[in-house]
Amino acid sequence: MVRKHETVFAATEVLRMFPTFVWKAELESKTYRSINKSILRKLEAIRLCAPQPAGHGWQSGHDLHKWDEFREMKSCVNHAVKRVLEFLKIGEEKFEITGCWANMNPPEAAHGTHNHPNNFLSGVYYVQTNKGAETINFHDPRPQTEIIRPAVTSLTAENTDQVVVKVRNGTILIFPSWLKHSVDANGSDKTRISISFNVMFSAYAGTMSQPLW
Repeated sequence: MVRKHETVFAATEVLRMFPTFVWKAELESKTYRSINKSILRKLEAIRLCAPQPAGHGWQSGHDLHKWDEFREMKSCVNHAVKRVLEFLKIGEEKFEITGCWANMNPPEAAHGTHNHPNNFLSGVYYVQTNKGAETINFHDPRPQTEIIRPAVTSLTAENTDQVVVKVRNGTILIFPSWLKHSVDANGSDKTRISISFNVMFSAYAGTMSQPLW
């Protein structure tokens, strides 16, 4: 019979299995200001040709990585992706950006939960963030956890179904393309601007089904 408060375990251990990573990099002020100036100038020209109703989010075409104005940003993204692949010990060396587009969300505009099919990595570069429009939500990728969600005494990293990541101008986030994410309604009085991108191995992109965007 075990007495009250008697120790019965020789050892206890918590094992973390199959982690989900999100990589975050912050560009230096001088670097991102130069990049953002070029991006904003180009986006302003594009928007003049494609006006959008007030209060609605706007997305550009998916080929911004081919424009000269995004060359410096693309260089930073490629450098960050290389670091991620090194961290993951990935043997495939050649990769390419398969899509790159701008997101402009005015006040109250949001972006629903989604992921990016037929890509290995996805990411976001932040051009213009404001207080009330400076976060992105990542959702638990394990569908089995939706079967039952008992009440908890407090939210922790171990029991939550959503992680909110704070960003600023010049932040680059990179994450698995299958990881679902969303953006809450813009709670500021200014437009939130970000550049999304997808990355795939060059050999796969040439032989497998092309990315959906």
